[in-house]
Amino acid sequence: MTAFFQWLGLPFGWAWFVATIVGILVIALPLMLAVAMIIYADRKIWAAMALRRGPNVVGPLGLLQSFADGLKVFLQETIIPSSANKVLFLIAPIITFTVALIVWAVIPFQAGVVLSNINVGLLYILAASSLG
Repeated sequence: MTAFFQWLGLPFGWAWFVATIVGILVIALPLMLAVAMIIYADRKIWAAMALRRGPNVVGPLGLLQSFADGLKVFLQETIIPSSANKVLFLIAPIITFTVALIVWAVIPFQAGVVLSNINVGLLYILAASSLG
């Protein structure tokens, strides 16, 4: 992919950077979309079991409910305990989310299609999974 961005006229450093960002997005966005759809299916199943209507208020058939919930979380007031480290308290969810996604960097999706081709991929997966 770096060669494609070099063909577009970008210098090697920028081409590598843009190719890496595009590769991360190609892997991360479908994963996050799949999680949102699994949450949607979970809500619909639990609603059917409890004889409720389910999440069908936001968007067509309630498909945007997970995104509305995410927006609600970001807009809520953050209450930080007085004895907590403020910076660590605020970045802990970001660290947890990042650690959950970095494992996908070494998983090959096809022959030659891997975000980061390292020799110790299994060790990397085990080490990264112990962080979360």
